[in-house]
Amino acid sequence: MVHRGPDDEGYEELPLGHGDAGPVAGFGFRRLSILDLSPAGHQPMFDEKTRDCLIFNGEIYNFRALRAELQCAGAVFRSTSDTEVLLKALHTWGERAVEKVHGMYAFAFYHAASGRILLGRDPLGIKPLYVAALPDRLVFASEIRAVLASGLVGRDLDLGGISGMLAYGAVQAPRTVYRDIRSFPAGHVQWIDSSDAAAPVAGPPRRFWNFPLAAHADDEPRVVRKVHDMLHDAVLRHLVADVPVGVFLSAGIDSTVIASFAREYTPQVTAFTVGFGSVHGEDEVALAAETARALGVKHVSVELDADNMPQKWHDWLAGMDSPSIDGFNTYVVSSRLAAEGVVVGLSGLGADELFGGYPTFTRAPRWSALLRGLRFVPRGLRRSAVAAVGSAAGSPALVGKLADLVAGDTSVAGVALALRRSLSDARIRAMGLAPDRVGLAGDYLEPAGARIGPALDGDGFNTVARMEATHYMRDTLLRDTDAVSMRHSLEVRVPFLDLPLVDYVSALPGHVKRGQASKALLRKAGGGVLSSRIMRRPKTGFTLPIGEWMRGPMREPCDAAISTLAGQSFIDGAEVRRTWQAFVADERAMHWSRPLSLVVLGTCLG
Repeated sequence: MVHRGPDDEGYEELPLGHGDAGPVAGFGFRRLSILDLSPAGHQPMFDEKTRDCLIFNGEIYNFRALRAELQCAGAVFRSTSDTEVLLKALHTWGERAVEKVHGMYAFAFYHAASGRILLGRDPLGIKPLYVAALPDRLVFASEIRAVLASGLVGRDLDLGGISGMLAYGAVQAPRTVYRDIRSFPAGHVQWIDSSDAAAPVAGPPRRFWNFPLAAHADDEPRVVRKVHDMLHDAVLRHLVADVPVGVFLSAGIDSTVIASFAREYTPQVTAFTVGFGSVHGEDEVALAAETARALGVKHVSVELDADNMPQKWHDWLAGMDSPSIDGFNTYVVSSRLAAEGVVVGLSGLGADELFGGYPTFTRAPRWSALLRGLRFVPRGLRRSAVAAVGSAAGSPALVGKLADLVAGDTSVAGVALALRRSLSDARIRAMGLAPDRVGLAGDYLEPAGARIGPALDGDGFNTVARMEATHYMRDTLLRDTDAVSMRHSLEVRVPFLDLPLVDYVSALPGHVKRGQASKALLRKAGGGVLSSRIMRRPKTGFTLPIGEWMRGPMREPCDAAISTLAGQSFIDGAEVRRTWQAFVADERAMHWSRPLSLVVLGTCLG
């Protein structure tokens, strides 16, 4: 855990229940100093008067307003940190404090008077929290490996978690690959009470936030102005730090909007772009530099060294806390930015989910209608019908993902989730795992509708937005971004997920956000500060030749991981090897993501 907090460490033992002879809780913390760099920000942090104690990972963006409110109620502060604000807020308002807090966080709060502990996690799951609740003990941490390192939790595998990883390329919350470890649910709090040694957890977690129902919107000019102003406020709050803050700048609209607003508040802000030219032949550096010049911000281009990529690959796999196929790009970017002295970086993550940046926003409603129609086709002909329509639409790759749904969940939410599949039921069945472990229902994964909260009355856009936010964004993008950036002691902040902005945009009817171009509302709200040519750029991103590397310079560690996975008793080792050999022999046999899921799973289990 040192990589998460290289600046300071602390540990305290706290009595649980009543009396000093009972059980104790151990609070340990590693600090990455960002606000109030003095020793006054040390954690675990105690309230000198009440002896309440807090360990807290993340940032509270409205801490100044909360501090002023608490001072009016008589609170006295000895630091300028947001940690102390959260500590006193929890004492003053109890668990309801989280309903006032805007930020990214995971915390454990010790209430001295009752000897209880309150766990909490931010609404969107930006910061991780893993919990192992056993009959006579409870272990929690920011990383799975820290839970295991306690020596108090077993390593028995969860085949549901493993199946989810193969199905979607990342383990699906609340499961992990270990049976006794769970991801604490986002937007929830839970009291831990040790008064009954046989049942240390006092009831299920309580949800304190959910996506709002879509409401009637103002006229378009007012909506655009409101989103514009809220984006300004979000970026301003995310710039607060006592260390240098940088902006990740690509050629896309998301980071461009953040950089433009950051420049208004912090003229000396630096925008960073990572160049992949020596690795892949082309990148976004030239377009990002053009944007930086238009904004008048300092621009630093950091070129990645192709010769170092095999070592980066090895380090990424070796440092993986939970298997995922999606984090390598962010890992190499984070390593370079940290080497440049960046401690806090602003990212455009979340804009695609909030404003409609993925093809699923149009595909899921269209395919849902098609699949519902096919329910009247005889069962034996349904797969052929899906294949025919998929080929006619130029999307044969969708056939395997959607065929399993014809007789199942054909809702927009269900189809949106299916479109994120990496492996179909049939392929996972071939690996020797039961197909019900990768279905859309059951205890492996909540039904699609349960994930998105209140019914959306046929609003396909908002249905997809909420499914993307509670599935791909939370379980893959946010988890991976936090894990790989913190490996380099780099805090990534996501202004597009500022809670007031999320609440407002999520409550807008889908038709207000839909347009001819993707993220139409964001393009309008970000207008006025950039040229129309820059704002009309299509969605961009960087890709690395991962498939080539897996067959070439990374072949040896990949072979080792495949051997490890093939040797596991829960999976068909022969099928694992066949899949890998087919990929190695012919690059056209399959997309590299399929064998990569086997490689990262084998590495994690090694």
